[in-house]
Amino acid sequence: MEQTKKQVFVIDDHELVRQGLKQLINGEPDLQVCAEAASVKEVSKLKKTVKPDLAIVDISLPDGNGLDLVKQLRRWRPAMPIIVLSMHDDELFAERALNFGALAYINKQNSAEKLLIGIREVLNNKIYVSSLINERLLRRITGKTDCTSLSPLTSLSDRELQVFEGIGRCKKTKVIAADLNLSIKTIETYKSNIKRKLNLQSGEELTRAAILWSVES
Repeated sequence: MEQTKKQVFVIDDHELVRQGLKQLINGEPDLQVCAEAASVKEVSKLKKTVKPDLAIVDISLPDGNGLDLVKQLRRWRPAMPIIVLSMHDDELFAERALNFGALAYINKQNSAEKLLIGIREVLNNKIYVSSLINERLLRRITGKTDCTSLSPLTSLSDRELQVFEGIGRCKKTKVIAADLNLSIKTIETYKSNIKRKLNLQSGEELTRAAILWSVES
């Protein structure tokens, strides 16, 4: 009897990444990519026709934020495990991804083998993160985190970090507002909060800091 393959939904705005993931996953006897999307809009269209067992989601998408998309996917298919796959700093996004409903956070710099391990772990309803992330989470839970070693960006709220990322991607305020379904006034308030928390004196300094972070991530 032929084994039923688990269906994987790949969501990433880079075609090369999607094709690489597709080749990796389809090369496994028990896995198959059933759909791929490059944006939140494409995901919305595909949700009407696909029934994946697992979703792999990038945080940075051209028309929205991957963390918000994780919440949307959880509402769509509550039992479907989600892996967040990103180039962004684990320190900033790993715990947030888990809080938003993902079962795994994997950095794109990790090996393909670790991704395959993560896929099978979450399909068994287990949480999968790197040993470094796991140690950081345990230190935070036990109150043993060395705050002096943390990035200043960890002080930003989820929304503030999403706005900061949008600025780093050179998006205008109205575009960030549309992506996050918020008013321009609210985005401006978040910008002010970010400047205060990061000790930045002007909008120009904020833009420069955001772009630099985006390039380094």
